[in-house]
Amino acid sequence: MLGEVPCHAQWRDSVAAAGLPGFHFHDLRHTGNALASRTGASLADLMARMGHASTRAALIYRHTARERDEHIADGLSEQIKKGRDRARSGHGQRKKR
Repeated sequence: MLGEVPCHAQWRDSVAAAGLPGFHFHDLRHTGNALASRTGASLADLMARMGHASTRAALIYRHTARERDEHIADGLSEQIKKGRDRARSGHGQRKKR
């Protein structure tokens, strides 16, 4: 029947056949919510999707946001380095009249 959750043995056999032994049904929920967090979904958005009243659960899925934060921090560092190098080379200084 459509929408019916397979029994444990069927699930185990299916994921093994797909080359994913040890993959759990709940991993689908985690993956979906982790992907949702990457879209910029807020904690409130994630909480609504998961049906939770606590931010604690939603924060679990925001680990991908930490990865994005690292990427942003690296980009900021690169911009600062370029600006510092420009300033050290004298670019942007007013010409003497």
